[in-house]
Amino acid sequence: MRYGNILTPDGWRLGELHWHDGRISRIDGEPVDPEQNDLPRLLPGFIDLHVHGGGGADVMEGGSAVATVARTHVRFGTTSLLATTMTAPDDDTRRVLGDVSAYMEAPDPSASRVLGVHLEGPYINPGKLGAQPSHARLGVLEEVEELRRLAPIVLLTLAPELAGHLTLIEQLSERGVRVQIGHTLGSYEEGVAALEHGAHGFTHLFNAMSGLHHRKPGMVGAAMAHAEYAELIPDLLHVHPGAIRAALRCIPHLYAVTDSTAAAGMPDGEYRLGEQAVTKCLGGVRLADGTLAGSTLTMDQALRNLVDLGQTLAEASDRLSRYPADFLGRHDLGRLAEGARADLVELDSRLNLKAVHVGGRLVVEGDAHVTDA
Repeated sequence: MRYGNILTPDGWRLGELHWHDGRISRIDGEPVDPEQNDLPRLLPGFIDLHVHGGGGADVMEGGSAVATVARTHVRFGTTSLLATTMTAPDDDTRRVLGDVSAYMEAPDPSASRVLGVHLEGPYINPGKLGAQPSHARLGVLEEVEELRRLAPIVLLTLAPELAGHLTLIEQLSERGVRVQIGHTLGSYEEGVAALEHGAHGFTHLFNAMSGLHHRKPGMVGAAMAHAEYAELIPDLLHVHPGAIRAALRCIPHLYAVTDSTAAAGMPDGEYRLGEQAVTKCLGGVRLADGTLAGSTLTMDQALRNLVDLGQTLAEASDRLSRYPADFLGRHDLGRLAEGARADLVELDSRLNLKAVHVGGRLVVEGDAHVTDA
């Protein structure tokens, strides 16, 4: 049981949150304005659908790296995540998928829950790799189905303008795989066509895609005009605050991801991102040529950044929990409601993280992550 300002789907309530066998059993309380007291704020656990690494470990290392990543991100309020791959040689991808699947069969109960895999590439445009290694290629259903037999691929990023990819989008959508548009040089028209063929959203909106111009609206224009969902990295480095505000007004269920690397939760220094070396300094992660290469963002900081940009705490919470859960069709996650999983974060009135529960299990408690604000 936890007591405080509870964010429910029907608004804030001051009272007690109860759970049993890992699921919320009862919420007692009365409507409240949390700004009128200093009691804890209880929010749904954060859900990060784009995680490459953390705690010095990179998902593409496989083996124990997946556990390290999951243990790292739970410290910052992430209770569920997708282990996200990099574009890589086929053998490396298959090895990593097998290791993710093995971890999911015997997970650490004190870590973030790994919901499956976000396959970011290799079916992307070689002309818009960003920080991805140069192993991009065309996708075909038979190959994706082989990969899906190794691990649950929940989300897949591809470039829709490549030959055969509109058909692939349809085929994957019919099989329950969420498809996002990303690492693309596609036009506005090609983005709209991808949505019409079943694409569900956009990968790290604005980054690694054709930009918006008033006579050539590009993939960003397709997202702003037509998308219901898109992910965005709100570290205030990947995307200017003004562009974030524009996206918040245009895309109803814009949701936050970290796109975090092994450098998340770690000091400045050298780390790995797939097969590439990256450097963490000045709050960012870059390749040797200066290209942004993922982030060091954590979800608790993403929440504070969105609030600083003018979102209410409830609105920011939706973009870190409810919207990504809904995007996956996981209505048992991302909300504090009877029957939902008892995944929650507890914040103080200054939005410092104080405690994290995963399935009702207290896994983080204390003042380890206090903002300087």
